[in-house]
Amino acid sequence: MNCKNEPFYKEKQGNFLASSYLKKPVRKMCLIAGGRDKNIKSKLITMIKSGQHRGRDSFGVWTNRGILKSEDFSEVNEIPDGDIGLLQCRLAMTGSKSFTQPFYNEFILIHNGEIYNHKQMRGFLESKGVEFESDVDTEVILRFLEFLIEMNKPISQAVSELMIALNGDYAVAFSDKENIYLFRDPMGIRPLYYSPNGFFASEKKVLWKIGETAIPVNPGTLIKISANKIEAFELLSPLELKGKLFNHEKAKLGIQKGLDYSTKLRSSKRVRVLFSGGLDSSLIALLAKKYSKEVILYTAGAEGSPDLEWARKVSEQLDLTLKEYVFDLEEVKEALYPVMFAIEEPNAMNLAIGIPMYFATKLAAEDRIKILLSGQGADELFGGYAKYITNPSLMEKDLIKMGEKNLARDDKIAMLNGVEGRFPFLDLNLVRAGLRVPKKYKINNGTRKAILREVALELGLPKEVAYREKKACQYGTNAQKLLTKIAKQEGFKLSQFAEKLFKEVFEQR
Repeated sequence: MNCKNEPFYKEKQGNFLASSYLKKPVRKMCLIAGGRDKNIKSKLITMIKSGQHRGRDSFGVWTNRGILKSEDFSEVNEIPDGDIGLLQCRLAMTGSKSFTQPFYNEFILIHNGEIYNHKQMRGFLESKGVEFESDVDTEVILRFLEFLIEMNKPISQAVSELMIALNGDYAVAFSDKENIYLFRDPMGIRPLYYSPNGFFASEKKVLWKIGETAIPVNPGTLIKISANKIEAFELLSPLELKGKLFNHEKAKLGIQKGLDYSTKLRSSKRVRVLFSGGLDSSLIALLAKKYSKEVILYTAGAEGSPDLEWARKVSEQLDLTLKEYVFDLEEVKEALYPVMFAIEEPNAMNLAIGIPMYFATKLAAEDRIKILLSGQGADELFGGYAKYITNPSLMEKDLIKMGEKNLARDDKIAMLNGVEGRFPFLDLNLVRAGLRVPKKYKINNGTRKAILREVALELGLPKEVAYREKKACQYGTNAQKLLTKIAKQEGFKLSQFAEKLFKEVFEQR
């Protein structure tokens, strides 16, 4: 299975085809986009320019008339025209900077995210006689897809089996040169949108820029964009992973092993953690110490805020370095436009949550850090919100909705600063274990995340940290308080101010 050149190809100095051998695996975050339309070139150029903030290192474009890859964005006008096209703007995380998607052969494929078990999948495929042209995780997705389809499996079944096999955070688009197919990981960690007219992109604003409506690709769903229609196939919901419920001891063991493994999988020699001093991020930091030579914590909050004070206290208890961004009213005012630009909706709560995340990832970016581990997902999986006390069934509903509600927001804010968030609590193996934990162990006598707190104690987290009743991020950092003050100064309620800000940021939407 060798990648073949298309009829038109122009390669700038320092770029390689998929057939180039790389010394290190490439990890990346990026923009993926494309669509179907007559004479699509002008729209692809607009999409590249409007989404370049997600990938500043290089771009690659395939159309049914040719392909162009370049590190020089002034070359975008040279991309080949066509009636169908896929593109990537790449932000290199580690490894060689000399590779840019798409991969192309019988299928053309682009991918945003990380496949953590790509080495194991590669080994399996090689044992079946599959040949590889690089050590990039994206090629593993393509080769496994080809492998399944060559076994005469329909594309929808092949993608379903692919989702089960992949351990990672991903949004994928591929084409058979006639149709375009889109899918996200079952948790929806990486964002992806499509339009009724057959376009798609990693962010809404990229579609808005070409006059298109943005509809989320639901997690675990395959979207097929053909010449005359768009179809959706629901393939894999996280709730399908649920099996026989654990007893108390098996539940604790499942959580401990699952979280330990997922943290190890997402760690490296030097780990950085998005930190609040709460149970979830403290657990991640504690476990990361086992697998890393150096763990540094990043936090943000207003001076005197509970999260900032606890982050300082717990970092000392864990004997870990803490880097903090202490923001004030004026800095929040300056951050309003970029944060609204990232979240793409007039949502006051997401605006408030986005403020400390923006400053923490900004601080990490200034230190040239590109990856931060996060405790996101623990509340939905183990019962962290107060509403679950009276209605525990909301946990599973929130879990399957958090892709667009929370994770897309976090991804887009972090990407403003060129930072990738990784979420150990959302590893499918841990999600499977969490779904098998009876709700009575998650909410116990009014204590939320009760069993997770027990696990934290057994792993060595101080009791005052394990049982700390943490406020929501927007309150714990005082971001909500400062935003409310700014809105009041402008003569608005916070919800009205968010609407006004949204219109100002996207007035040419």
